[in-house]
Amino acid sequence: MSVESRIPEVATSSGQMPPGPKGLPVLGPLLELKKDLLGTSYRAMLEFGDVVRFAGAPGKYHREATFLFHPDMVQYVLATGADNFYKGDEAYTELREVLGNGLLTAEGDVWKRQKRQVQPLFTHKTVGDYVPMIAEEGAEVVERWRPSAAGGTVDLAAEMPRVTLRIVGKAVFGADVDHMLPVFKDRVPYLSERAFKRSVNPFRPPQNWPTLGNRKAHAMQADINKVVDDLIAGHRRDPDGGTDLVRLLIGATDPETGERLSDDEIRDQALVFLLAGHETTATSLTFTLHLLGHHPDVQRRVHEEVDSVLGGRTPTLEDVRALEYTTMVVKEAMRLYPAAHGMPRQSKTQFEAGGYTIPAESAVIVSSYATHRHPKFWDNPLAFDPERFTPELEKARHRYAYFPFGGGPRACIGQYFSMLESVIVTAMLMRDYEVKTTERKVPLFVGITLRPAGPMPAVLKPR
Repeated sequence: MSVESRIPEVATSSGQMPPGPKGLPVLGPLLELKKDLLGTSYRAMLEFGDVVRFAGAPGKYHREATFLFHPDMVQYVLATGADNFYKGDEAYTELREVLGNGLLTAEGDVWKRQKRQVQPLFTHKTVGDYVPMIAEEGAEVVERWRPSAAGGTVDLAAEMPRVTLRIVGKAVFGADVDHMLPVFKDRVPYLSERAFKRSVNPFRPPQNWPTLGNRKAHAMQADINKVVDDLIAGHRRDPDGGTDLVRLLIGATDPETGERLSDDEIRDQALVFLLAGHETTATSLTFTLHLLGHHPDVQRRVHEEVDSVLGGRTPTLEDVRALEYTTMVVKEAMRLYPAAHGMPRQSKTQFEAGGYTIPAESAVIVSSYATHRHPKFWDNPLAFDPERFTPELEKARHRYAYFPFGGGPRACIGQYFSMLESVIVTAMLMRDYEVKTTERKVPLFVGITLRPAGPMPAVLKPR
């Protein structure tokens, strides 16, 4: 199917409001959306189509958002029409409280300047230099699992965040970050869940009110900031001590103005890469291994490829490029369980989508979780099938039928690092282990990012 034959980004307006579920009296569907964002929005796509409006709550508490599911519409919001959208909705307001005003959350001229300063630090060459460190951390988890390898069980939901925090922590700070684990273990999930719940709650108290919840959140945020600020201060005292991201940020300048990042800006960038980066990749790894664990035929093919490419060696950058099927497996896990499950935006001016007029200053959401399951673009969309990601099928598919890292000018700057990390760790664990998991519906925790809601046990067998 050609791009031209698909639903266009801009269609003649019908003058009608987009359809959507009615939900409860007064509150409408907002409570259902809050309780089950993913399932509710996915079912709405199947029932109402590619443009769905959720609206409810009375008076000044009224909230509404328009979900756009068709890849053409996703492309318009994230790429071709990106100038008409900004991150001004409640979700990003809350996220700024957790991550500060770094690349993920900044807007306008501040974001443009930060991107000019930071983009040169994320070339393929610079990121590729981290491969030995990633492989070293992969070897660490392989050894840590040895005592459990004779039919013992590991919890993927607990293990993968530890692995990715160590990897991203070393990339960001160039240091062992085990001392940071206790600080982040409970605080990051709590703050993520709080930010999401507040973003969909029309009755939330302002952040500066001295409520118990606000005081607890501010104390947790202060703990995280202190750890990061202490590490940055140490780097200031020893600016030539390595090539980690913080040292590169300290030396980064705006190519247009020569301006450098302040300490607060360095902390905000570090938090984005550290917190958002390790959580999202942990989700990808957790579900990659979980899905391999109950698809033995797919796991067998990964074992064969890893044996052929690595032959027992530690992977290099060249090896990663040769691990084609393993990469396909990771991509398919990210299709079914995208960590960045939804990307909210605010429209600057009105626009047309699917025959409906969307007003200016509307909350608009593109849902990777739902669009990755769109039946017009994915055959048997709920099935796990890495063959969807052969080069031929990827080339033929709409570019925005699959967007786990977003797209357009605000695509995730760390996507290459994340993919390298996921493929290397998966390959090293498959090199040494068989993994078996129970095929079951996995309870999901939906916060700012997606992750398992509970333990993800996997039985190990040494190879």
